Amino acid sequence: MSEKVLEGNTALVTGGSRGIGRATCLALAREGARVAVNYVSNAQAARKVVAEIERLGGEAIMVEADVADPDSVAGMVAAVEHRLGPVDLLVTSAGIAKAEHHSKMTFESWRHMLSVNLDGTYLPVMAVKDGMLDRGYGRIVCIASVAGLRARGRLITYSTSKAGVIAFARSCAEAFGPAIRVNCVAPGLIETDMGASTGAEHMQRLADEAFLKRIGQPEEIAETVLFLLTERSSFTTGQTFVADGGRVTLP
Repeated sequence: MSEKVLEGNTALVTGGSRGIGRATCLALAREGARVAVNYVSNAQAARKVVAEIERLGGEAIMVEADVADPDSVAGMVAAVEHRLGPVDLLVTSAGIAKAEHHSKMTFESWRHMLSVNLDGTYLPVMAVKDGMLDRGYGRIVCIASVAGLRARGRLITYSTSKAGVIAFARSCAEAFGPAIRVNCVAPGLIETDMGASTGAEHMQRLADEAFLKRIGQPEEIAETVLFLLTERSSFTTGQTFVADGGRVTLP
């Protein structure tokens, strides 16, 4: 029987009930981590993820929290630590996206997306980092997007929020090292509810632009996250890993 490399670790995944978050929760559980599945409204989806993990023989809980609200995040982390133990592994996967022409943008929609995508990364990281530093161990992966690395004329707010996530993670890696490793994963178009909202024709055009000529799967992103959370990436921190089939390449 192969060793489960995350045995004994407690993981918290924000936005863990669907898409990339769900796939990440399952990947972590298969490697032996105790998993806290965060959700904000879809309790049924979170309950299904917990049930899947339990069928795998793992341990999981669901925990409701609005990642853009400081009190809600503090309560979430306290609940996880009470039920599963201190958070060793954090994945910030909660996020929203909306394409719109610049003429339709409003300050209210700008603030809402930044609060979910950027504040919703900042707050969970800040809530767990002191405990990680005290224990001398922690691993954090922030889910960004290739939209944070290139121009996106109809995704101005989303692109800005994800560029902020990348810069935040990079700076945290320096600030929290050497005890905590912090990295980003920047997915391209993935077959999730968020990805499907772009429309079938647009998805096919984006797939055709990729070197691999297809849309990505949540499980493929989860494997990249898993790599960054384990000691297989022991000399890697402050990095952004692009996983988009080749549409965006970094120097």
